[in-house]
Amino acid sequence: MDLLLSPPVAFLAYVPLVLVLLGLGRLLAGPANANAVKSSVYGSGEASPTFEAAPGYQPFFLIALFFAVVHLAMLVLGIGSLPMPAAVYLVGLFIALVALILG
Repeated sequence: MDLLLSPPVAFLAYVPLVLVLLGLGRLLAGPANANAVKSSVYGSGEASPTFEAAPGYQPFFLIALFFAVVHLAMLVLGIGSLPMPAAVYLVGLFIALVALILG
């Protein structure tokens, strides 16, 4: 049983299974008929917007950095004891959080 669960043997067992499922999926899909409607972009019948749809990742990075700092602070607090260097570190983390919140 241990041999069957080893990663190389499990990989070699799953490759044929995946190939069978791939072939079954291609049989069920039917033939592909290329035409202009299938290759055109669907716009829901409305005119395309003239402004940029995705503003970028800047707001995401700010939120991600905020949660990373909070996570780090909780890890330091989870140590159990609060030695002096950890307390100074937590004060620095909270100052960083205030700076992130205020922008």
